[in-house]
Amino acid sequence: MPAGQPPGRRIRGSRRALLGLLGPAFVAAIAYVDPGNVAANLTAGAQYGYLLVWVLVAANVMAVLVQYQSAKLGIVTGKSLPEILGERLRPAWRRAFWVQAEIVAAATDLAEVVGGAVALYLLFGLPLPLGAVIVGGISMALLAVQSRNQQRPFEFVIMFLLGIITVGFLAGLFISPPDPGGVVAGLVPGFQGPDTVLLAASMLGATVMPHAIYVHSALSRDRHRPDPHLHVPPHAVARLIKATRWDVVAALAVAGIVNIGMLLLAASTLGGEGGTDTIEGAHAAITANLGPVVGVVFAVGLLASGLASTSVGCYAGGTIMQGLLKIRIPLMTRRVLTLIPAVVLLAVGFDPTWGLVLSQVVLSFGIPFVLVPLVVLTSSKPLMGRFADGMTLRVAAVVSVVLVVALNLVLLWLTFTGAAGR
Repeated sequence: MPAGQPPGRRIRGSRRALLGLLGPAFVAAIAYVDPGNVAANLTAGAQYGYLLVWVLVAANVMAVLVQYQSAKLGIVTGKSLPEILGERLRPAWRRAFWVQAEIVAAATDLAEVVGGAVALYLLFGLPLPLGAVIVGGISMALLAVQSRNQQRPFEFVIMFLLGIITVGFLAGLFISPPDPGGVVAGLVPGFQGPDTVLLAASMLGATVMPHAIYVHSALSRDRHRPDPHLHVPPHAVARLIKATRWDVVAALAVAGIVNIGMLLLAASTLGGEGGTDTIEGAHAAITANLGPVVGVVFAVGLLASGLASTSVGCYAGGTIMQGLLKIRIPLMTRRVLTLIPAVVLLAVGFDPTWGLVLSQVVLSFGIPFVLVPLVVLTSSKPLMGRFADGMTLRVAAVVSVVLVVALNLVLLWLTFTGAAGR
């Protein structure tokens, strides 16, 4: 600090510098408020009221933990999680790992494009296949910003859309506030039959997103360590990790509030009304109960969710392929290829809301494949050095993995015994 510089100026300067490091987590957080979340949370709230609030709270705490670990991995190593796995796995295992990761990415993109198409249908009455094509076209424009190596402008655009999403999905709560007693009761873990386990897995898959974990390490790498061979002093790395903690907590706090708010809105406004377990039915009920303005705001939030999340999801898919297979496909080409399944499904009349819920179940099964390697790598002293996870963080991560795997095993058992369909 220059001689004579007032302490207050130094503090303000350090705060500005810290704020300047924020951003990557807000891009990753978009994955936590995508249309799949909307479908899962509205379905849970409309069918079971406040019962599954605890699932969202637990999932959001887990999300903060794993996104921080992913970002820290990218900062310390200067490499993304897929890159590190690509270097360590044998060719056959690397290709198999890529297949499951691509399936997860495809399920993610399906949910996001479909959600945006539903929003355009609600706002303008556009046919769903046409809406999907429009969403794909706009997402290509957003990806063009990232393709020109302009990450900071891309972050600002995504953060702006996150603001629209927040307003769109929470506005109704000011007109129809939730029941405090019901919210408190919903914080107590519990289920009501196998269907609620299916919904919990869907909500978990929609909240702890595998592709967001993959991409966050790449976002942090690109922002803070674009050259992995360039030496960064430990004190500088520590400063970046500190900024990342603030970044992750702030971004995931917003995403968590939005997710819980959606479930509370469905519970307080849609509970007990037939047909409200679809996005279209929920929108109609919100419009009827809370007024057309709130209905439009909700649909605009859904559109922003689809546009932002499909852009981030496509970027994540490219990161996965490049890291694991060392193959780089232009983002625009990938956008076109991944758009086709969503357009085809909508064209043949597949129920969009049920498709969104099922896509989140697929994501839930992909979570252990990314969490286990993440926990192992961030706990590795040879890889992370002094920044390896401490015992408390390691135990918390292991507990999270065990809970996710246990929930998925229960879901598998229910599915193959036919209980989930009754």
